[in-house]
Amino acid sequence: MTHQLMLRDQDRKRLEELLVTYLPSITVWAYGSRVNGDAHEASDLDLVLRSSDLSPISAEVLESFVEAVRASNIPILIEARDWARLPDSFHREILKHYVVLRQQGI
Repeated sequence: MTHQLMLRDQDRKRLEELLVTYLPSITVWAYGSRVNGDAHEASDLDLVLRSSDLSPISAEVLESFVEAVRASNIPILIEARDWARLPDSFHREILKHYVVLRQQGI
């Protein structure tokens, strides 16, 4: 999908570095207010993480990523959710408006 992501360049760059380090084989989409234009400067960033076969991501891997994000200098709250653990109704909402932040393995 081609929507704009409301995120400072330096924060996006740092986030992309963390994704490469902690989730190298995971596709990451941004959704929510920072994609649909309702965000303000302090809005959180909602991410959904998708494995190649859409199976659940290991809790340890997910927690390592979340901890690294918390320890980073990114000044906003980042919520990361596993696609495989979300209900279909949530999938449908995300599919309406999202930005591919990182394509699997790239």
